[in-house]
Amino acid sequence: MADMRNDREVTKPAILFLCLGNICRSPLAEGAARVAFARAGLDATLDSAGTGDWHVGHAPDRRAQAEARRRGTDISDLRARQLSRDDFYRFDLILAADESNLRDALAIRPADATADLRLMLDLLPGRGGEGVTDPYYGEDDGFAATWHDVAAVSDALVAEFSPPSG
Repeated sequence: MADMRNDREVTKPAILFLCLGNICRSPLAEGAARVAFARAGLDATLDSAGTGDWHVGHAPDRRAQAEARRRGTDISDLRARQLSRDDFYRFDLILAADESNLRDALAIRPADATADLRLMLDLLPGRGGEGVTDPYYGEDDGFAATWHDVAAVSDALVAEFSPPSG
């Protein structure tokens, strides 16, 4: 994985997780990142958004909340919001859940945007180009699979933003 600190000094990374409606994958990713960064003792600005506006103002899906609670974090306070052009300046890194969300984000990305934009699973060896499965229309166990993926992404982020040991 490329060092995201090469282009600019990042002392407190600002990371935005992006999915379609901001009620399943991206709030789970934000929750997993909260857990991973706290466990590592690292400070980061973490947020999530959706490319669509259907769920703006709504809490995460109850199944996403249940999965996050099982994994040690409470995401019930999160509220869905839609990606904005300002996000491309406020965040160092925007991670899209799948190719469709990446395309939608690229469509509104300002030409002079400063955020790095990529797929979440591009951070995992052997998973580049893959999308995080959307559990919304499936059974409850799909949320566990989604957590597994976003937790691995969160661990990769922690490794990337941890100070060098030595």
